[in-house]
Amino acid sequence: MRHHVVGDLPFALGPRVYDLSTRALVMGILNRTKDSFYPPAATYALDDFLARAEALVDAGADLLDVGGVKAGPGEEVTESEELDRVVPAVEALVARFPVPVSVDTWRSGVAEAAFAAGAWLGNDISGFADPAYLEVAARAGASVVATHIRLAPRVPDPDPHYDDVTRAVADFLTERRDRALAAGVAPERVVLDAGLDLGKTTAQSLALLRDSPVLAALGSPLLLSASNKTFLGDLFDLGVTERREASLGAVALGVMGGCRILRVHDVAGTVRVRDALAALEGAAR
Repeated sequence: MRHHVVGDLPFALGPRVYDLSTRALVMGILNRTKDSFYPPAATYALDDFLARAEALVDAGADLLDVGGVKAGPGEEVTESEELDRVVPAVEALVARFPVPVSVDTWRSGVAEAAFAAGAWLGNDISGFADPAYLEVAARAGASVVATHIRLAPRVPDPDPHYDDVTRAVADFLTERRDRALAAGVAPERVVLDAGLDLGKTTAQSLALLRDSPVLAALGSPLLLSASNKTFLGDLFDLGVTERREASLGAVALGVMGGCRILRVHDVAGTVRVRDALAALEGAAR
């Protein structure tokens, strides 16, 4: 893959504006769950959660993404339970660390409470299925992630079909971005995510990773969430805790393809890959 050149690409998180044309941001994953698919990221006890957050910040995370419900099928988590998991965690992060906080939720009520607690990004893997989500984000001045999913979070989708997966995802993301803009979210506050593994086979997820330049060309910051995902396990026959190198390879491919927000478990490794690519590109020029 030739390095995809990203044009002028401002991205706003609260009062900060980042220039993503030349630098990708590393988003560290913090799961306040009991059943995360990737056990080292499941930090339910608040002390463990904050220790993990400190390690991610020290490793160079540009922002932290807090989730209280895992994306895949699992035990039911009510909205009140999700609020109990997420809101104190957001408050604690905002009080302790200088990096912006993202909330990984598809519920508008949880997003609203997290924004009130100081989060600046709503990372919604449902594609704004909750009709109040965008209105809540616009009112808070928050940014949002529009993610492609075929069905819904927590719903198994073992045999997804697309005529052209990249075209279907690009059309979906464009429509969801239009919805966000219509709700009053500013253009520099909308992020797009292809939703690897979310209603995609391994081949479809790989096609979307390969076609990152097509999605980056839509003109909004493109988020890559490939870290330790099932498609990498399937491809290389790796257990969930054995996918570090494959995840870093996916990050490198994604950055070269124009992905500019990298949602990862291994912050230190991702920072090194990102910075090495930037240095190599600079040297090659």
